[in-house]
Formats: sequence, C-alpha cells, structure tokens
Amino acid sequence: MSDDSRPPLPPFSREEAVIKVRRAEDAWNGRNPAAVALAYTEDSAWRNRAEIFRGREAIAAFLTRKWARELDYRLIKELWAFTDSRIAVRFAYEWHDDSGFWYRSYGNENWEFDARGLMARRHASINDLPIDAADRLFKWPGGGPRPPDYPGLSELGL
Repeated sequence: MSDDSRPPLPPFSREEAVIKVRRAEDAWNGRNPAAVALAYTEDSAWRNRAEIFRGREAIAAFLTRKWARELDYRLIKELWAFTDSRIAVRFAYEWHDDSGFWYRSYGNENWEFDARGLMARRHASINDLPIDAADRLFKWPGGGPRPPDYPGLSELGL
C-alpha cells in the first residue's frame, strides 16, 4: 500500500463502503480544504451543482469558498449503493449565511475511486431548502465530526 493511499481500497464490501462514506463525512465536517483535497486524485474530476472543475488545487479553492459562505456547516452522509470501485451516497447538511438565514441542503453524490482509494470522480446534485433555526436537526456541539452516537439521516427521518 502506498503512502498516498486512502483505505478502504476497492473493490469495496458493504462494510468498507460504509467506512469510506463516514470517513468522507468526518473529513468534510472538519472543514479543512487542504486536508480534504488530499482524499482526491491529483486530477480528480468534479461536478458540484453547476460547477465543473478538475484537480486538487481547484477542489481546495472550491471548498474554501464554500465554507466561507456556508457557516456552521454540519453534514451527514449515508451509503445509498456501491459496486467494486463506485459508491453512491445521499446527504444533507445544515448551514447559515452571513445574514443568519438557515438552510438544509439535500443531495446525492456519485463517487469513483482509483486503486489507491483516492476519489477520481465526484458528481453532486444538491438542492437548498430554507429552514427556521428552530427546525435544525444537526446540532452536535462544537462542529467538527458528528459524534458516533448522533443519529444518521434515516434515524432523523430524512
């Protein structure tokens, strides 16, 4: 296994796919663009909403812009389906803008991994729903990764 690999490696079992999804969720909740970008191949191809770009530098720049705008970001991902080197997830995240308006963003992602377990392709479709602060569901303390005992999307009825 090379130093730049990200286990679990394809082909994925169901258990390994669940681990891969949770590790991605934890990394994104850490909101460190440079660290998150290292989970992708150097030429990783992305489609995120209407943006299409390629490469770790573009990924880090995108995430820097995203988390500067989406404040108090908290994300939950859930495995939807998987094959040997591909994983599909559904997700939701809550955030507010600089005016204090809250949103819950819902989406689906399709991921494809190389032999080192790095994500070579990511396609995301996302919709934003304005919510009242009182309707928030993702309230674990301090931000960062979701605590192990905090409910997932299905348990929250999402």
